[in-house]
Amino acid sequence: MIAGTPVLDLDDAASLEAADNGGALRSAASGGAQVRATAAAVDEDVLARLADIRPRSVVLVSGAGRAARAAHLLVATLGDRASLPIVPVTALPPWVGPLDVVIVAGDDAGDPRLIDAIDRAVRRGAEVVVAAPHEGPLRAAAAGRAALLQPRVRVLDHNRLLRFLAAGVAVLRIVDPARAGAAVPDLSELADVLDAEALRDGPHHEVFHNPAKTLASRMHQHGIVLAGDSPATAELAEHAAEVLLQSAGRVATAVDLAEAVAANPRMVEVSGNAAPNFDPLFHDEELDGPVPVDRIRVFALSTDVDKSAARRRLAVFGGGSGPVDADLVSADVDLLHTTLTDPSVPTPARKDEPGLGEGGGGTTGHGTEIEQLAVLAVRLEMAAAYLRLLGSRVGTTENQEQYGGRY
Repeated sequence: MIAGTPVLDLDDAASLEAADNGGALRSAASGGAQVRATAAAVDEDVLARLADIRPRSVVLVSGAGRAARAAHLLVATLGDRASLPIVPVTALPPWVGPLDVVIVAGDDAGDPRLIDAIDRAVRRGAEVVVAAPHEGPLRAAAAGRAALLQPRVRVLDHNRLLRFLAAGVAVLRIVDPARAGAAVPDLSELADVLDAEALRDGPHHEVFHNPAKTLASRMHQHGIVLAGDSPATAELAEHAAEVLLQSAGRVATAVDLAEAVAANPRMVEVSGNAAPNFDPLFHDEELDGPVPVDRIRVFALSTDVDKSAARRRLAVFGGGSGPVDADLVSADVDLLHTTLTDPSVPTPARKDEPGLGEGGGGTTGHGTEIEQLAVLAVRLEMAAAYLRLLGSRVGTTENQEQYGGRY
C-alpha cells in the first residue's frame, strides 16, 4: 500500500497494523488484561480486610468517565439480585458509616471529590477500596487507610470500563457471596473469555469471521443508533456511543430500544426526504455512486437468552432494504468457553442478516449478564478502533509505543 493512502480494506491486516500507530487496537483488546490484573490483586490479598464482613451497603463513588459508567452498569445488572443496596454516587452521602463499604473509583488522582470521599469515609469508619491511580493527593488521602486496586495495565481513556467493572465485581464477590457473588463470573475466567473475544476480533481475522470488523463495516457510512433492550444494555449503549465519539470521531445516538422503535417512522421519513425518488432495489453503488439518502442502522444490544424474541422486536425496521435497518448484537459466551477448552473448534461465519448475534436459530450461547456485557464491551471498543483506522493514513505520527505498541 502507498504511504498516506486511506485504509479502507478491513481484510488488509498489514495496512491496519501500519495505520494503528497509536495502539488503538491493542488498547481496545486489553479488557481481559485489565480484568486479570484485578484478579491478581485479589489473589495477593489486597482486599483481605473485606473478608468475613457483611456490610449494610456498597457505595460506589465515581469520578467522571468510565468509572461512573461502570458503577451504573453494576447497579443495572446486580441491583435487584444483591442482598444489600448498591448505591452509585458522585460524592459521599452523609449517612455512610462503619457498616458500609465504599469503593472510590476514577482516573484523576487530583479529583477533590474522590479525595474528600476517601478522607470522610475513613474518618467515619467505613471500609474503603480505592480503584484509582495511587499518586498525588489521592495517595496521601488513602495511605495506609484503604485497600488499593491501582491500574496495572495502561490503556486509552475510553477503554477503561472493564477495569472499574472488575473492581466492583471483586468487592461484591467478597462481601455478598451468596447473592451478588453467585450472579457474577470468576474474574480469572472472565479475563480468559475476554481474551478469546479479543482474539476473534483481531486484525488477522477476516470480516466474515470477525464480529468487531463486521460491526465496523456495518457502521461505516451509516448513521448509528445504539439501542439497549434492558437497563444494563442501555448503559452499555451509552458507553459505546462515547467510545465511538472519542476513538473514531463518529457521532452515535444511544437510546432504549423502545425509543428507537417509536422513532422509526420519523427516521424513515427524514431519510426519504433527502431523495424522494430513490429506489434501493435498483440502485448499484458501483454504477450509480453513493446512496443519495442518509442511511441509518440501529444496533440493538441484547443479553436476552431468547434471541428469536429479541429479533422479533426488530421486525418493525424491515428487512434491510430501506433507509433504516437494524442488527441484533449479542455475545457468544458459550462459544468462547468452547474455544478456550478446544481451540480446534472453528469460529462460525458471521451472518449480516438478520443480526450480528450467532446463527439464525435462537439458541446462541450465553453466560452471566456481566459476562455478556463485558464481551460486548470488548467487541464494541474494537469496532470503534477499526472505524478509527478506516479514516487513518499509514503515515500518521502518533506515538505507537504509548499504549504498548500495535496489536
